[in-house]
Amino acid sequence: MQIFGVDIGGSGIKGAPVDLDKGDLAQERCKVLTPHPATPDGVADGVKQVIDHFGWTGPVGLTFPGVVTGGATIRTAANVDKSWIDTDARALFSDRLGGLPVHVVNDADAAGVAEMRFGAGRDRAGTIILLTFGTGIGSAVFTDGALLANTELGHLELGGHDAEKRASSKAKEDHDLSWEQWAHRVQKYLAHVEMLFSPSLFIIGGGVSRKSEKFLHYIEGIRAEIVPAQLQNNAGIVGAAMRAAEHA
Repeated sequence: MQIFGVDIGGSGIKGAPVDLDKGDLAQERCKVLTPHPATPDGVADGVKQVIDHFGWTGPVGLTFPGVVTGGATIRTAANVDKSWIDTDARALFSDRLGGLPVHVVNDADAAGVAEMRFGAGRDRAGTIILLTFGTGIGSAVFTDGALLANTELGHLELGGHDAEKRASSKAKEDHDLSWEQWAHRVQKYLAHVEMLFSPSLFIIGGGVSRKSEKFLHYIEGIRAEIVPAQLQNNAGIVGAAMRAAEHA
């Protein structure tokens, strides 16, 4: 079975048909740049461009970098235009896509669902936290496989700042940090999250999951096991399609 998944991020919009039996992309993904400002209309145009690339005409799952309620309504918009807040994203995207059925989910939750089914969290019990490091920091918290949706742990305070302003991939670039310098910031963040939730496993997702050998060995003093996401930066696409399939 195939469903289309789209992962909307602060820097890029990427998508592809997903083979839900294998938990992998059925075709090479298409990516376009996220418009700036990332308004609802601009992002919807980018999503349509990705969908049209494949000529897709079935159900579509989409991630969003913020709190999403009811598979439709956007409640926060930290790294996109504030006009997203209270937008019915399901109606917006469905209308832009010619009436295709659409389901919208928080981006880290989607990545987490995919990793729990097909990746690093598979067959693991206890409390597991996936953290995506990109333009911001997304989070997905699971206890014995059950998702606590929309946790947004990237906005915990760290050193007087939003954690994602200190430890996201964008913060690494903005402050021209070495991998070791950045890893020490991530370590402080993980220690704070661990103090609050006592997970048995951290899964590190987002684009940096492809480069885990550059920084994971610098992170010390964390009791939980720390592993990179196995689906890497495709986890959001796969998870979006999984969620759409459940509501198709």
